[in-house]
Amino acid sequence: MFGRLLPREGRFFDFFNEHAEQVVIGSRELAALMVSGDDLEHRAHNIESIEKRADRITRSTIELLHKSFITPIDRDDIHQLISKMDDILDLIEDSAQLMFLYDVKPTPEAKKLADICVGCCEHVKDAVALLSNMDNAAKIMEICAEIDRLESEADHVMRAAIARLFREEPDVRELIKLRSVYEHLETVTDRCEDVANIIQGIVLENS
Repeated sequence: MFGRLLPREGRFFDFFNEHAEQVVIGSRELAALMVSGDDLEHRAHNIESIEKRADRITRSTIELLHKSFITPIDRDDIHQLISKMDDILDLIEDSAQLMFLYDVKPTPEAKKLADICVGCCEHVKDAVALLSNMDNAAKIMEICAEIDRLESEADHVMRAAIARLFREEPDVRELIKLRSVYEHLETVTDRCEDVANIIQGIVLENS
């Protein structure tokens, strides 16, 4: 029977936590960008640097996975978890780049979506932090359920924002740019939900 306290061979949980921290930092930088929209280039560059740090953590995790004979959880789960966490930051970086390259002025809807992204990312970090001990199973599942709720909220906000664009935005180019930004922001929460689903599977398999 799998022990309730998962072994920590290979620093895998440390890598998960380090990466989750970068995800949260990146999401907060994105939300800050949406507050005023000033210095878009500088903030986009900051997020790019954060994403590169996370990429290094991802590479280190995968390299260690190939070198490790014993892993604390299923090898495929390790690969899927770190890869999907990396996808979150990729989308955060893409969203920031869109704001800069398209010269988009933040809207209340974009700010709301960015705030939801922060909430999702913080919950991802919280769930990851508990993952090394299956005594935390019930709490982890609660956090994952909250990520799912936030993803649904983001979907509703995005749909309402796009509907408002089609009703009120006369400039077709501006409509296209904002729609792309809204969709990217909502997709950040989708990737957080993907991570939550992987974590839920790990908990169910090992608790």
